[in-house]
Amino acid sequence: MNALLRALGAGSASAAPGGCIHRCYRIDIGGVAGFLKINEPRFAEAFAAEADGLEALRAAGVRAPAPRRHGIAGGLAFLLMEYLDLRPAGDWAALGAMLAAAHRHTSPRFGWARDNTLGSTPQKNGWSDDWQAFFAVRRLAPQLELAAANGYRVEIGNAMDALAGHRPAPALLHGDLWCGNGGFLADGAPVLFDPAVYYGDREADLAMTELFGGFPAAFYAAYEAAYPLDPRYTVRKHLYNLYHLLNHLNLFGGGYLAQVRSTLGLLRDRL
Repeated sequence: MNALLRALGAGSASAAPGGCIHRCYRIDIGGVAGFLKINEPRFAEAFAAEADGLEALRAAGVRAPAPRRHGIAGGLAFLLMEYLDLRPAGDWAALGAMLAAAHRHTSPRFGWARDNTLGSTPQKNGWSDDWQAFFAVRRLAPQLELAAANGYRVEIGNAMDALAGHRPAPALLHGDLWCGNGGFLADGAPVLFDPAVYYGDREADLAMTELFGGFPAAFYAAYEAAYPLDPRYTVRKHLYNLYHLLNHLNLFGGGYLAQVRSTLGLLRDRL
């Protein structure tokens, strides 16, 4: 750690909250605060992809911390970003409107130019003209294979029928949009971070906001006012959240198996 700080020219470092995967610090470089993530060298590509995702969100008008440097130094992979003093609550309506605006940034195809990670799980991207095929092959299949390798038997049956006839525009997604990956500045302005970006169905972002407690009503009202959702979203959201629940099953263990099966039951009941 000291060798990395010397390489960055940092004058001080103090531990900062930052999730369960990486070690995070607030550092000072020439009187300017920075937010530093570090991990083993094998995480260097994940940090590069995260920096890429932050830049993409910022280019789409999302307030996100600006990446400054990433790489390997002092035997550690690192990502250095702008430091933002964030709070857990603020202008949720502004967050809804900001996300809706970002979702209007589209691509001719689904996917992303590089692979990235969802938490610490590799997320394969590439490009596809077919959303159903992309979601089945690039999202669900790897998670199902990993679940089987971890000893969990998950049969999704006809769950993919939720996407029958659905032709979404390839929208820029945050990709891992739960409440822990957002915050607010002192003036209430929203900030998003820790992305797993790609171009996909915007409903996938909205669906994840409903997991793990959901966002306040003001967020959804502002999003709907800016970019209304199709009524069938209420069915498709369960398929999209299956991806994230499978990832949590694979990352954190069998405590999520009941929720995976419950979600598959909801889909069976609604299809």
